[in-house]
Amino acid sequence: MDRKFTLDRQNAKLMGVGSGLANYSGVDPLLVRLGLVLAVLVTGPIAIILYIATGWLASDR
Repeated sequence: MDRKFTLDRQNAKLMGVGSGLANYSGVDPLLVRLGLVLAVLVTGPIAIILYIATGWLASDR
């Protein structure tokens, strides 16, 4: 697998993490975003911290 995860700021709703994950995995962006919301509801601040860290550390290209 030679693909690399990148943020998708053109289709972003917040930081581009959800749309980047959708592009990387080939899943519909709505499902990824719903999964992220579910992760926040289940894990609370851990998912929020990981989301923000991914948004800061991942590259745009």
